[in-house]
Amino acid sequence: MGIPCDDFVLIRQSENAGDPTVITVNCPDKTGLGCDLCRIILVFGLSVVRGDISTDGKWCYIVFWVLGRTTGAPTRWGLLKKRLLGACPAASSASGLDSYYRQEELLMMEQKPQVFLLKFSCYDRMGLLHDVTRVLCELELIIRRVKVSTTPDGKVMDLFFLTDTRELLHTNLRKEETIDELRTVLGDSMTSCDIEPASEDIAACLQASSCLPPAIAEEMFNLELSEEPPGESPSVTMDNSLSPAHTLIQILCPDHKGLLYDIMRTLKDYNIQISYGRFYANRHGRFEIDLFVMQKDGKKIIDPNKQKTLCDRLRMEVFRPLRLTVVSRGPDTELLVANPVELSGKGRPLVFYDITLALKLLHTRIFLAEIGRHVIGDREWEVYRILLGDDYESFASKGKIIEKVTKMLMGWE
Repeated sequence: MGIPCDDFVLIRQSENAGDPTVITVNCPDKTGLGCDLCRIILVFGLSVVRGDISTDGKWCYIVFWVLGRTTGAPTRWGLLKKRLLGACPAASSASGLDSYYRQEELLMMEQKPQVFLLKFSCYDRMGLLHDVTRVLCELELIIRRVKVSTTPDGKVMDLFFLTDTRELLHTNLRKEETIDELRTVLGDSMTSCDIEPASEDIAACLQASSCLPPAIAEEMFNLELSEEPPGESPSVTMDNSLSPAHTLIQILCPDHKGLLYDIMRTLKDYNIQISYGRFYANRHGRFEIDLFVMQKDGKKIIDPNKQKTLCDRLRMEVFRPLRLTVVSRGPDTELLVANPVELSGKGRPLVFYDITLALKLLHTRIFLAEIGRHVIGDREWEVYRILLGDDYESFASKGKIIEKVTKMLMGWE
């Protein structure tokens, strides 16, 4: 199997504060590469302000202009390059040769990462869950599922089902590093902590189910675009007259965190290949995206039904990529957030991080938290269910919680 060249990814950091850093990716192409790259950029907390994509179907050239976070830890550019290189296909995949090695590469990609169970208990405090989530994210541990419960005496028992981006959590060194980092954050309040491989039965429970209550599903997923003010509604159009071989998709919409990822994952799920694309934020704060695309069979998108289906899906994904509501269950109040899962099985990154940060800033305690996957209609969703503390109304109303969490998730803070 070919080894990706270090020159596949080049990062030229900005010299002046406020100027974008330029990321150039020049590597063999594959369907969905743009989605995978945008997802990694989102994981590192970067926002894309401009971009260009071009490919001949075998080799691609992609340039992203990105802005880093203004607060928090600085961007780890070296690690970002390593992760972007990991998403690039091996050089042999563009040569038409070495089919054996390409098959081996596909088999490796299809292997599911090992799931580990992190169990720890400690005494509760404000913002505890977000602080733990921040540590796990910084260690590149992906939270697949979580179950958090608080006892009447103020003790917390947390169960995190994790996969490791570095694939080292089976080693004692990696386990000790994780426990030490958690102990640094939790201090003497942590009474126990353990990491072990999850059993096959537990890992199987991570698969999607359809047990979300019908009332919640109807409230969260029956959305109409008319909810958005007319001046802010997204525009998605298709044109087959400007290119003999490609369909032009034009999108004009307000910007939000992960916008390009939401567009790219939708095209990836529909097996739509981008041959050329350009996107940028205009002077009115809206994003303009022009994409010349073709279907997997190399043909334009001619069928009116396919055009309408894809346009409607893209319009909804740029309008509201996540679903959010607060519901009352007798004396309890529950925050629910749902995001779509890619057909590859990957969920949107950092959702739990943003939810817990928003609630921490609102001084709202989390009594119980669960992450699960559910099939709603023909799609799989990752659903976050957060049971709020009894005193949440002392700090924020339901409307304030929805507003704060939405702004945090969409990057509108």
